[in-house]
Amino acid sequence: MKIKVINPNTTEAMTQSIKHAALLVAEDGTTIEAVSPRMGPVSIESHYDEALASLGVLDEIRRGEDEGTDSYVIACFGDPGLDAARELTSAPVLGIAEAAFHAASFTGRSFGIVTTLSRTLGRARDLVDAYGFSKLCVSYAACEIPVLALENDPQTCYRKLETESKKVLAESGADSIVLGCAGMAGMCQRLTEALHVPVIDGVEAAVSLAQALVRMKIRTSTTGEFALPPAKPGVGLLQPFTLDGADS
Repeated sequence: MKIKVINPNTTEAMTQSIKHAALLVAEDGTTIEAVSPRMGPVSIESHYDEALASLGVLDEIRRGEDEGTDSYVIACFGDPGLDAARELTSAPVLGIAEAAFHAASFTGRSFGIVTTLSRTLGRARDLVDAYGFSKLCVSYAACEIPVLALENDPQTCYRKLETESKKVLAESGADSIVLGCAGMAGMCQRLTEALHVPVIDGVEAAVSLAQALVRMKIRTSTTGEFALPPAKPGVGLLQPFTLDGADS
């Protein structure tokens, strides 16, 4: 099977780190294609960044449909463009936040989220609520690490991440930690060993679940909300996103 892992930002070094994490759980016979969009922000740290990144994600979904992709993973903790992506394909599309929450729910009664910047905690709360995990998520914390610092100064970032994670465990009693950024994927195993609790990386969780869905031949419903969007022209910069073959 072919799984396309989309890093919604345009920083190639982070895309390669995400690919490495995906390959850790790739089974024999699974091909991982990790890509950055042809357009978008270099990092995603705000609602504005997410809005801009969503178009690049959708562009990659459309390209993947022409390439025979079996499943897609959106590798940003905000899950940008996830619902819209599910309208463009019947192949499974997984966001790493949603996948991580499901994985964490199998490890205990509660989990805490540790992410990069505090300004993104509202988005994390929104996703926890939307996905139905409000009773399980008992803590939200930020390390105040810019996303690109995860690539440029990983050792300093790891120390901050470990310190904040220990604080979350001590204060909330969480059974596991969910990492709130795809760029943290390479720190997952080291943190697990240091904290002695499950640490969930959404990239690995999403790729693992994607493989299971493809094996089970479970696809996205094409009726109702996730049917192909109705055809209508795009104007200006959106003209290339016109869905010529959409239902009218």
